[in-house]
Amino acid sequence: MKLATYKDGSRDGQLVVVSRDLSTAHYATGIAHKLQQALDDWNFISPQLHDLYVTLNQGKARHAFPFDPAMCMAPLPRAYQWADGSAYINHVELVRAARNSEVPPSFYVDPLMYQGGSDDFIGPTDDVVVPSEDFGIDFEAEIAVVTGDVPMSATPEQALDGIRLVMLANDVSLRNLIPAELAKGFGFFQSKPATAFSPVAITPDELGDAWQGGRVHLTLQSTWNGRKVGMCEAGPEMTFHFGQLIAHIAKTRNVRAGSIVGSGTVSNKSVEVDGRQEWPKGYSCIAEKRAIETILDGQPSTAFMKFGDTIRIEMKGKDGQSIFGAIDQTVSPPRSAA
Repeated sequence: MKLATYKDGSRDGQLVVVSRDLSTAHYATGIAHKLQQALDDWNFISPQLHDLYVTLNQGKARHAFPFDPAMCMAPLPRAYQWADGSAYINHVELVRAARNSEVPPSFYVDPLMYQGGSDDFIGPTDDVVVPSEDFGIDFEAEIAVVTGDVPMSATPEQALDGIRLVMLANDVSLRNLIPAELAKGFGFFQSKPATAFSPVAITPDELGDAWQGGRVHLTLQSTWNGRKVGMCEAGPEMTFHFGQLIAHIAKTRNVRAGSIVGSGTVSNKSVEVDGRQEWPKGYSCIAEKRAIETILDGQPSTAFMKFGDTIRIEMKGKDGQSIFGAIDQTVSPPRSAA
């Protein structure tokens, strides 16, 4: 099934069930008011939501209305936890190669992960608000999952069973703030502002055979200022699947219902053409494009995002239809600055 959260003036919005083709929706008010409520009592509430989903897809839901992504908050507008991994090691390899730094061997067996702010996510069409262009504004096209309860010391296989929903993410990064933060030894903080998520979150079964072993085997599309810059394959080159990422968190603590876990930037390896490396799938963040330019030409030539820039992140099924709806945002200064 497909779920979304509509804006209603409150912090957590109203849970809606969305049709498979994203054309219609229906409030889940009689079942659960908000998504966290459903996650807290998933075994009891999700079958009721699924019944409404079936009725909606059959065109028999009495109070259905046209689905509008502009009305959406993040599916889970605030969460108990937002932990973002770096599951595509190719991304790490590129960034480090650009600064002549080797990837430590441990990175290939133990996932990288940071804990981001989870108190203030933004909706799929909300502006990306940044105080200054000088911060080095970058998008990051990712996949994320929402968990149920996963116990401490869970295996990757057990962790997979704890995945309730899948969605897309734009994990905005402020690249020029990162070096000074990492130099302090405590990781990202101000360099990671509010993350945006796709209009809908879906249960893994909606992906059919594209959901295999905790990976989504489909193409993640990134369109920057109307130009498609990324058509990255999300499945084959995901070094750590979502079960492994969740198990990494659960090594020393319980993971509770309503935790969100990100994949990190979806990234694909290069191919050699006439003795030169090329990246035909493009990129899912500007930092990776700049790393490629540095490797090939000795210096980056692509600038980071400016106010007024747009970014669209979307994933389509084998039938060509949008699965999650699109993250479609504009970069803006704070209103007072504007």
